[in-house]
Amino acid sequence: MRRMAWMLTMLLIASWMMTACGEIAVGPNGKAKKVRLGVFKNVTHAAAYIALENGYFKQAWGDDVEIEVTAFDNGSDLSIAMATGDIDIGFVGPGPATTFYLKSKNYRVVSGSNNGGAVLVASNGSNVNSVKDLADKTVAIPSKGNTNDISLRMLLQQAGVPVGKSEGSAHLIVRSPSDTLISFRQKEIDAALVPEPWGTQIEKAGVGHIVVDWDQIPPNHGDYPTVIMVASDQFLKGQRDMVKGAVRANLEAIAFMKEQPDKSYELINNELKKFSGKGLDKALIKASISRLKLTPDIDVKVMEEMTRVSIDARYIKDVRKEDLDLSQFVDLSLLEEVKQGK
Repeated sequence: MRRMAWMLTMLLIASWMMTACGEIAVGPNGKAKKVRLGVFKNVTHAAAYIALENGYFKQAWGDDVEIEVTAFDNGSDLSIAMATGDIDIGFVGPGPATTFYLKSKNYRVVSGSNNGGAVLVASNGSNVNSVKDLADKTVAIPSKGNTNDISLRMLLQQAGVPVGKSEGSAHLIVRSPSDTLISFRQKEIDAALVPEPWGTQIEKAGVGHIVVDWDQIPPNHGDYPTVIMVASDQFLKGQRDMVKGAVRANLEAIAFMKEQPDKSYELINNELKKFSGKGLDKALIKASISRLKLTPDIDVKVMEEMTRVSIDARYIKDVRKEDLDLSQFVDLSLLEEVKQGK
C-alpha cells in the first residue's frame, strides 16, 4: 500500500513536470490575475491567517487579483500540490517541503514564518514522565516525515530509545493532531508529539501532561523552522514582485501579532472557523502563540540537520547525508530586499 502511494506521488510529479509549460494568466500590466495560496488548518499558520484577515496580501497584490486559498490537513499534501504546480505560494513545514523539493526541485523557500510550537505530551495513565519512558510505548505523530516526526526521532535518539516494533523501542503511529485527544481518552496511545494548540488542549482536558515543552524540542531547543513560505519556480520567474509582496505581507502579519496580540487571537480564530468549520477557545490560541517564535528568518544549517534525520529514516532516498546541500532550496534574497525597504 505504501509503495503504491509512493509510486502515485512520483507519477503525479512526473506528469506535472512534463506538462508544466502552461502560462500563468496575466492582466494587461503583466501581473498574475490569480494567486493560489496554500495554508494549514492550524494555529501555527497564524501569520498567513493575519495577512488574510488584515488584507495584507490584497494590499501587496491589488484588488484586481483573485486570491484562491486552499487549506490542507498536512504538509505532505501541500508539498505535493507545490510540486505538481497546483499552488503558487504555500505556508508549510520544512520536513515535507524538503522531501518533495528533493524529488521535484521546482519550488523555493522564500521566507520563514515561525519556529517551534510543538510539545511532547503524554497520557496521565501512561507512566511517561521523560523521553526515556517512551520505550515500549505507542507514540503518535501527525504524519510520517513531517516536522514533528523528525523532532520526535531526534528526541528519542538523544535519550537512547530506538524507533521500531522490537522490545525497548518506541512504536510510532500516525494520528491527526485533532484526533489525539480522543486517542488519549480511548487509551490507544501513550504519548504524542503535536503542534499547538493540541498539547495545551489535552492538558486542559485533564487527560495528559506536557513532558517536553516547546523550547526543549530538538533541534536547536525549539528554535527550528515550523512554518516556512515556499513559492513555485514558475511563479517566482514570472511574478517576482508578487512573491515579494507575499513576503512583505508575512512580515507585516508577524509585526501585527507582536504588537497587538490580543486582537490577533480573534482574527486567527476567524480563519480557523473558515478553514476547519470550527474555532478554538481564545485561551488555547493564546497558549499556542506563546509557544511559537514568530520570525521570517531561517537557519539553513538547522534545516539540513532535520533533513539528515529524514534520510536516516528513509523518507528521503537517493540522497546521501554527506552530499546534502539545501543552499539552492532556500532563497532569502526577496526577504532581504523587503527588510531593506526595497
